[in-house]
Amino acid sequence: MTRSALPVIVTLLLLAGCGSGYSESGGESLRVLSLDQCADQYVLALGEGHELALSPRADDPDSWLRAEAAGHRRLRPTLETVVAWAPDVVVRYWGGDARLLAQLERQGVRVVTIADAADFASVEQSIAEVAQALDREDEGQSLTDRMRATLDDGASPEGPHPVSALYLTAGGFTSGSGTLIDASLKAAGLENAARSHGFGAVRVERLAMDPPGRFVLGFYDQSRADRRGPGRHPLVKRLAEDRPNVRLPAAMLTCPAWFMADAVPVLAQLRDAR
Repeated sequence: MTRSALPVIVTLLLLAGCGSGYSESGGESLRVLSLDQCADQYVLALGEGHELALSPRADDPDSWLRAEAAGHRRLRPTLETVVAWAPDVVVRYWGGDARLLAQLERQGVRVVTIADAADFASVEQSIAEVAQALDREDEGQSLTDRMRATLDDGASPEGPHPVSALYLTAGGFTSGSGTLIDASLKAAGLENAARSHGFGAVRVERLAMDPPGRFVLGFYDQSRADRRGPGRHPLVKRLAEDRPNVRLPAAMLTCPAWFMADAVPVLAQLRDAR
């Protein structure tokens, strides 16, 4: 080996160690940071080929894509940690305090905030915004297409007399109009038995006096959560067991995301129950 060849070899080795700066999916490879569990789902679904840093809750039991989180870096969303890691894109739903977000803005880091969703059109918008920020528009469209197909699978034939169902969590809360739960019930051809807007508490006494015909039970798979909540009252348990009911896992309910569409075919079982 000649002396003149050494600089070339060293340069090639350095380039190989540093990486090309491009992802396997094409385009520039980015450092993508998720600040909370909901953002984890979007980043895992759309961030293939990028260097990902997830929240500490990415593999919790109520994380929809917890299996896909394995092997990825976890970072606590503190100012010092985030600044040190120097992300190119930050995705969040509720994570990150005002101090952290202000610093990211000063550094010119792109921050994408997932919005609350009252319908599936809003979910599509969130998918599109995250996909665009990660240069994964095709993947985002594919995710949207799959969500639409799932909604079609559970879609209700039109009818003048929709069946009523009450969504109830183990903690004793329900979900009225202006929520993604309400949109899911309607997509499945069900009438929401909750008459209020948004989220609200349900009194056991009200259920005893005027029980709904069907129950949609949420977060009951978290056996240690709300162990003394109104939704676990023996009377409520008996009412639900005596009527058609379905259970939706916590992982499906913790984020305004595409996988909420998976609830619609399940809810359609209540529509068709006798």
